[in-house]
Amino acid sequence: MSDADRPDDQPNGPATTTRRRALMIGAGAGAAVLSIRPALAQTAGSVLACEIPVPDPGRAGSFIAPDGSTVPAGTQGAFAPPGRAFKGEEVKRALAGSQLPGTSMESNRAYVNYIRRLQRGQGGFTCFASLQMPRA
Repeated sequence: MSDADRPDDQPNGPATTTRRRALMIGAGAGAAVLSIRPALAQTAGSVLACEIPVPDPGRAGSFIAPDGSTVPAGTQGAFAPPGRAFKGEEVKRALAGSQLPGTSMESNRAYVNYIRRLQRGQGGFTCFASLQMPRA
């Protein structure tokens, strides 16, 4: 068999077709990686920008007890709502040991306890759950 007759040297031989197919698959995978990474970065950014109201709108007007439960307004030892929702980034730092903005040490503890007690269906739960997800 001469060098000209080998399948690798023929323009449309099986080896050439296989190589082309592998290159096309590799190129497609590279494009997928390039398009997914920015999406993940955007998702991470939106998680930090999400908001957690304390208390959620369904309990508006309630105070927050030191254990994080909601109690009627004016309850002795409970804390008035902070006046604005906390950003995901602020909550993430508070869960790591920092203090929520505009709070005292005691009210911070109560608000963080409230946030940790959030359950599905409550305002801010999705944001809080997203903060718990490990980031790649």
